[in-house]
Amino acid sequence: MNTDQFKPATVYTIYIASTPEKVWEALTSAEFSRKYFFGNAVEVDLKIGGAYIVRTPDGALHISGEVIECDPPKKLTMTFNVNWPELIEKLGPTLVTYEIEPAGDAVRLTMTEAHDRPLSDDILTGGRQGWPAILSSLKSLAGDRRSAGDQDAAAAADAGGVAEDGDQDAVTPGNRLRVSGDDESPATNCRACHET
Repeated sequence: MNTDQFKPATVYTIYIASTPEKVWEALTSAEFSRKYFFGNAVEVDLKIGGAYIVRTPDGALHISGEVIECDPPKKLTMTFNVNWPELIEKLGPTLVTYEIEPAGDAVRLTMTEAHDRPLSDDILTGGRQGWPAILSSLKSLAGDRRSAGDQDAAAAADAGGVAEDGDQDAVTPGNRLRVSGDDESPATNCRACHET
């Protein structure tokens, strides 16, 4: 798949008091993903060309795709196609990338949703509501899943906040989600991710 024509439409950066390995596990484990992805289970064959599937709580296919890039525990890129034909027609192919980087005593997780065509804000609104809810829940569950010594360091980082590129307004101790998009309200279910 040629990804050169895909342009980022939505980008979120979140800081998690955890390790890259634990965040990777949260992103790729069916059992863990059920806890933060609205009850949906992520099933991923961690190799280039491997299947990426998200199943609803009743086991039905919700999202399907293919792994495009897999570099544990640093980067995972996959196609991300919701199982609603009318929406796929509007969206076209979607490419989702997770980048995991150490950031002091925390982990910086950046999620990028890219498309091969310009899309209107009304089509992107659902995802811009759903992703913050998913990532915030992931942060709550994956944070502080380290040894006691590492947790002490994480607590110190939480007390002072972690900023990106010296921008002290980007991240505060109580609100570590940095959003690029207009709507930051959480979605109540995953179907809302892309409803128009």
